[in-house]
Amino acid sequence: MDTYNLKPENMRAPAHLSETEIKKSLEELDNKIKTLKAKVQATTADSNHTYHEHITALEAKRALIAEKLNSPETKTQSAWDEIKKKIDNLGDDLRGLIAGGKM
Repeated sequence: MDTYNLKPENMRAPAHLSETEIKKSLEELDNKIKTLKAKVQATTADSNHTYHEHITALEAKRALIAEKLNSPETKTQSAWDEIKKKIDNLGDDLRGLIAGGKM
C-alpha cells in the first residue's frame, strides 16, 4: 500500500520559508534527485521501482520552492530579516561598548 502519492501535481511547497530556508530546501531536493537518478542507473531495466515517478515529483516540488525564491513575499521577509539582524548587531555593539567602559 502506497501512502505517499508521488504524482507531480500533488506536490506542495511549504508556505512560510525564509530565503535561507528556501536555498537549503533546494539544495536538499537537488541531492535527493541526484541520489534517485543514481539508483535508476544502478537498477536493472525490468525491476519494479518508482524512482522515475519519485524524481518527477521531487523536481515538481523543487520548482514550486524555487518560485518562492523570487516572490515579493520572500524578498519582503528577507528585507525584514536583514533589518532585524542589523538592529541586533547594533545592540550587541552598544552592549560591548558599555561593558567595556568606553561610554
